[in-house]
Amino acid sequence: MGKTAAADPLRRYTAKRNFAVTPEPDAVAAAPAQALSFVVQKHWASRLHYDFRLELDGVLLSWAVPKGPCFDPSVKRMAVHVEDHPVSYGGFEGTIPPRQYGAGTVIVWDRGTWEPVGDPQEGMARGKLVFKLHGEKLAGLWELVRIAKPGDKQDPWMLFKKRDAWARPLADYDVIAALPDSVIEKPLGPVEQRQPRGNGAASPAPAAAVRTAAELPGAVKALLPDSLSPQLATLASAVPSRGEWLYELKLDGYRMLARIEHGRARLFTRQGNDWTAKLKPLAAAVESLGLRSAWLDGEIVVLNDAGTPSFNALQNAFDASRTETIRYFLFDLPYFDGHDLRDVPLHARRALLKQLVDTRAAEPIRFSADFAADPVSLLQSAQALGLEGIVAKRADAPYVSRRSESWLKLKVRERQEFVVGGFTDREGSSREIGSLLLGYRDADGVLRHAGSVGTGWDSGTATSLHKRLVPLEVPQPPFAAADLKPGRWSRRPAGSERWVQPKLVIEVSFADWTPDGRIRHAVFQGVRTDKPARSVTRERAVAVPVANQAAGGNRVGAVTVSNPDRVIDPSTGLKKLDLVRYVESVAERMLPHLKGRPVSLVRGPTGVTGELFFQKHDDKLTIPGLRELDPAMWPGHPPLLEVPNAQALISAAQMNVIEFHTWNSTTKTIDRPDRIVFDLDPGEGVAWTRVQEAALLTHTLLDELGLKAWLKTSGGKGLHVVVPFVPKLDYDTVKAFSQAVVQHLARTVPSRFVAKSGAANRIGKVFVDYLRNGRGATTAAAFSARARPGLGVSMPVSWEQLPSLKGGAQWTIATAREYLSFEKSDPWADYWKTRQTLAAATKRLGSP
Repeated sequence: MGKTAAADPLRRYTAKRNFAVTPEPDAVAAAPAQALSFVVQKHWASRLHYDFRLELDGVLLSWAVPKGPCFDPSVKRMAVHVEDHPVSYGGFEGTIPPRQYGAGTVIVWDRGTWEPVGDPQEGMARGKLVFKLHGEKLAGLWELVRIAKPGDKQDPWMLFKKRDAWARPLADYDVIAALPDSVIEKPLGPVEQRQPRGNGAASPAPAAAVRTAAELPGAVKALLPDSLSPQLATLASAVPSRGEWLYELKLDGYRMLARIEHGRARLFTRQGNDWTAKLKPLAAAVESLGLRSAWLDGEIVVLNDAGTPSFNALQNAFDASRTETIRYFLFDLPYFDGHDLRDVPLHARRALLKQLVDTRAAEPIRFSADFAADPVSLLQSAQALGLEGIVAKRADAPYVSRRSESWLKLKVRERQEFVVGGFTDREGSSREIGSLLLGYRDADGVLRHAGSVGTGWDSGTATSLHKRLVPLEVPQPPFAAADLKPGRWSRRPAGSERWVQPKLVIEVSFADWTPDGRIRHAVFQGVRTDKPARSVTRERAVAVPVANQAAGGNRVGAVTVSNPDRVIDPSTGLKKLDLVRYVESVAERMLPHLKGRPVSLVRGPTGVTGELFFQKHDDKLTIPGLRELDPAMWPGHPPLLEVPNAQALISAAQMNVIEFHTWNSTTKTIDRPDRIVFDLDPGEGVAWTRVQEAALLTHTLLDELGLKAWLKTSGGKGLHVVVPFVPKLDYDTVKAFSQAVVQHLARTVPSRFVAKSGAANRIGKVFVDYLRNGRGATTAAAFSARARPGLGVSMPVSWEQLPSLKGGAQWTIATAREYLSFEKSDPWADYWKTRQTLAAATKRLGSP
């Protein structure tokens, strides 16, 4: 469509704008495109809303969606049809000046391409437009339906998600809250590549396109390896958010590799033990595939009546020599038909493997499918089915014979192998075990005690375990002496423990680890005969890049939020889950203000209206991930705490921490502060304009002293003025300087400032609190919430913003993240680079 034909649909757009003033693009129509674009722009005008735009016939059809898109099909969002926009508008980000149409700030919240389902012109005419989106945040089938009635001044429609693989309940995933930022500032890449889940999702390699091993990229002609160590998955703390990943169910069985040479099969455990003789029916089934040479990788399981793998049933199959009940789920193909495929991308190896299984295999051989569902939903499904969890595998990764982070295991419950170092008899029976005493090898090979398990077996298993262990008895415990502290065994009758050589390996599921290295709520799963005792270590989850709200409605990152719906601020209705999600969303910004500094935490177990308490030490209220500092930093006190990473930050919020306060010195120079904080605290009757004036006067004085200062809201009633400097002076000297500054302000402008603390002294005045600059004193960190009604946030701002601030709690955990999504530059960017000293300022002020 040419410019003349497109002039009419863009006339309304042009009439509303003065292009000499607004930075918005001029009304120039675009030529028809093969791939139709779409864009969702986040627009903070008189109020926040989202502009949803679809390219058609050279323009962008546009709707204003006040609450934005939602992946929940049951949630219908109002969408007001507005004037068409030029296609070039799809890349617009910027600020529309005051008194112009749509005055406010615009960012590109999502972008991509769209496909109409049916005739789009006919759909617009009928008021029913169905389409697929391929964006960085939005995907799948969507629908716009006109709901206008005769006489309506506007043209209202409804936007909603159609039911498909991308649909998700709002309680589980709020894409607006989870991904608030500009995709131009922070590109994500197509969501269909990050999280493939069918129904239009990008597929890395269609199986039908595979023909032979030689056609695969990275395949190398080579002799069949004599042996092959399997690739192992690393325990992960969260679902990965970057890269393309395939998701399989984690099967509860034994790892098994099949080597086929000249059509004959041999079966090997992960340790390289030949189990062909134990699994003759399975070896025959592998040979029936008719393959000349191959290495197959998979898991052997026995399915229960519900069709899910049962580890106990697998054990029983071996014990009773009934291995014909075993099923072999194949998930990888490292070598095939004279070609080494280990450097071939995983998705291509699996496509060929699936082709082979689909065309040649029958029971007991099956293909271990990857599922077209988001990993969060799949993990929830695994839990509902009683499975161990899921395995995430990088779709483009090679096969490596070691534990790697391109394969990740995500568990619904902790589970791993342990070595049995002792047992007790069941009460009333000397032929059955009552409990097993567990251990694992540390980095030095020492057997460390890990607690015990006393449930998960029937009478027959208890008897069998007893028979296995009695011949292994030894007089002394095999565990490290440091683990056998007095009172460790006090819950059992004295002398009830029977120690054994640490040879038997069992698998145990459990709730979590205690701070002193014991497992809680353990349940026996079965004996492991495929793993040697010397190889059993404690599994520790690795941190992976995570998406916001990565695992469902009551899960944030890798943290399960207990009591997520508990209201912690009755004045707003904000819940605990809202606080934890907020903390996760600002973790990247907040951590530079926390890392390397001792921290004090304000915890509110029942919310802001209940009892609040400070926590400066562990105090048996352990928060996972928090780091204890060297006790020498504060002699005579228990070790101080540090928040070292995002995981610890989120865990703290889950443990009811609302406020994070930090020292003015870092752990590197604990006795020499590197900043001064002036806390402007208004007394009774002080208007907000007086607080703004006080901040400006403080800034002016500091500027005259040659000191650069930065500003942030306190999240409460006042403001914080922060002065960074090189840590050369001790706390007493720095505190004395800060007191001198405050006293100078009080002497110079006594009608505005007071230098004495106490509510009675500050009536009608602003107290600039210098007491926060002593050793051990703390101040609420930037981006921290405050434990008071409204849940205000301490927000870094520029001095240019001071006149427009409306209060010290202008932003809350409900609004701060939206504000930050429009922030194009960090007002504190130069704070971290400043290398000033107090020497000259001290001389000018005449401070001691």
